[in-house]
Amino acid sequence: MYRRRLERLRGLVHAQGLDALLVTNPIDVGYLTGFLGGDSYLLVHGPTGPGRPTVLSDFRYEEELASVKPLCEVVIRARAMAEAAVELVGAVRGRTGVQSEQITLADYGALAASLGPRRVVPTTGLVAGLRAVKDSVEVGLIRGAIRVQEAALKAVLPTLKPGQSELEVAARLESEMKVRGASAASFNTIVAARANGSLPHYHPGTVTLAAGQPLLIDWGAVVSGYRGDMTRTFALRKWPRRVKEIYAIVLGAFEAAAAAVRPGRTTLEIDRIARDLIGKAGFGERFGHGLGHGLGMNGHEDPRVSHMAPPRPLEPGNVITIEPGIYLPGVGGVRIEDDFLVTADGAENLCTLPRDIEWATLE
Repeated sequence: MYRRRLERLRGLVHAQGLDALLVTNPIDVGYLTGFLGGDSYLLVHGPTGPGRPTVLSDFRYEEELASVKPLCEVVIRARAMAEAAVELVGAVRGRTGVQSEQITLADYGALAASLGPRRVVPTTGLVAGLRAVKDSVEVGLIRGAIRVQEAALKAVLPTLKPGQSELEVAARLESEMKVRGASAASFNTIVAARANGSLPHYHPGTVTLAAGQPLLIDWGAVVSGYRGDMTRTFALRKWPRRVKEIYAIVLGAFEAAAAAVRPGRTTLEIDRIARDLIGKAGFGERFGHGLGHGLGMNGHEDPRVSHMAPPRPLEPGNVITIEPGIYLPGVGGVRIEDDFLVTADGAENLCTLPRDIEWATLE
């Protein structure tokens, strides 16, 4: 699997007119080699270049990297990473690409100053483009992450009651994911009680759950390096009138956009379906973020399903979120989110939890 990924990248390096690529994004290094330790670089030569790929790391990961040695050379540095990278890239005959979206200006400057700016070429999206299309192994790992997070929420929901703090609920949800095999939460779990749901990326605090008030939960699990990402909005016992109103609108926008996901449809078209429905209902200004994003080893990756990103045709193997929302300051917010695999003739929802308002009413 990793050899195939490296060979595809070698072809892209050649197509860019480069002799090598220095991969500095630790998640990209993991995607290409299976090593998820971090703090390591990977040098990949073009198809005519000499030798195997080289992982540049340090003593902390020496033992872990033993499993990578059949695939790559491993260099354990004894100096600063920038200095070791200059030496590694300096051995390349020709031009080496660097990941402009990841490498720091300081490290790029050190490479350019030592080797000459013509030998160090900024690139964008070479590995990200590969990662946007998931293979069957990756899809299986994402499914596993989703199963873990769904089971964790099912364990927590019956225990929710007025008076519990947002932080308490978030902690218990993350604990339930970890005891089921998650290495971490996909992101800082969002538990937004009462009117706090109007903040799309709210950070949980000491506000407590209350009867007759909404509760927005956005959560996800990391399993074997791959992530899930879901959102549900609940109410304890009774829905406030305005929140119940926007719940129906958001659910309708979710269902319409999800039904349209298929190969060839652009990310902008899918976003527009949900955005137009919310706009026609009079809440267009209260849905300001993109409809969704790619999902995999990062919580947010290509393709971006957004009116703020260039349109991109969907293709089989893309895994994307669909997550419309309406946010009313002082009242609360509603967001509903699932993860979809684009298939040869449509899409598969990888999530199984209900979305109807009856299920989302907690007694």
